[in-house]
Amino acid sequence: MTVIGTVVSDPRRRQTTTGEDVISFRVACTSRRIDKSTGEWSDGPTLYLTVSCWRRLLTGVGLAIAKGRPVMAHGQIKTNEYPSADGSRRSDLEMTAVAVGLDLSRCVVTYRGTPAQGRGADAPVPATAQATQESAA
Repeated sequence: MTVIGTVVSDPRRRQTTTGEDVISFRVACTSRRIDKSTGEWSDGPTLYLTVSCWRRLLTGVGLAIAKGRPVMAHGQIKTNEYPSADGSRRSDLEMTAVAVGLDLSRCVVTYRGTPAQGRGADAPVPATAQATQESAA
């Protein structure tokens, strides 16, 4: 599944009990529809989900993704169930991402990277990305 939205939490890098690194952040995706009677746009319901990034995504996500940035993420979604503090059962959605990028329809990105010299084609390429958010018209 692919989601397009806005990052609503600071990305958090942590290590699992097995020693593997992961970066997670929350995304809000709000659908918009045009009201045919008024000709104006109105917001629909908002979907919130946690995006978890592993392995090859760590470097790029760590440099490019920040709270407030427009993002697109593609991956598999699952439901996590857990007990809340009051003992009731709660659930949330989590995406295990295979691809993450900035939504270029809502920002301009300057890309600087170096070729993967002396490394395999699958090696991560060090890069920096600076996003400038444009105001919606």
